[in-house]
Amino acid sequence: MPVDNSAPADVWLGLVLPKRLARRAVTRQLLKRQMREAVRRHAHRLPPGLWVLRLRAGFDVREYPSAASQALRRAARTELDAMLTACAR
Repeated sequence: MPVDNSAPADVWLGLVLPKRLARRAVTRQLLKRQMREAVRRHAHRLPPGLWVLRLRAGFDVREYPSAASQALRRAARTELDAMLTACAR
């Protein structure tokens, strides 16, 4: 049930990145930036409202050894774009 009858006129974003899934602060910040940018790219297709993006699973640190690696950026962007495209339908 909605707690408020006033729906936002545009997309509002909340981010949840548990420390247990992304230990280093630099990794969490990189993922937050990627999430915000992905929502900006897809905002025109998303219905207005309150959106919450949550990191649900960690990632293999052997696959992404650097917290700010290009591979991690690409993987995050690809997954976020796929998810937000599906949400926009």
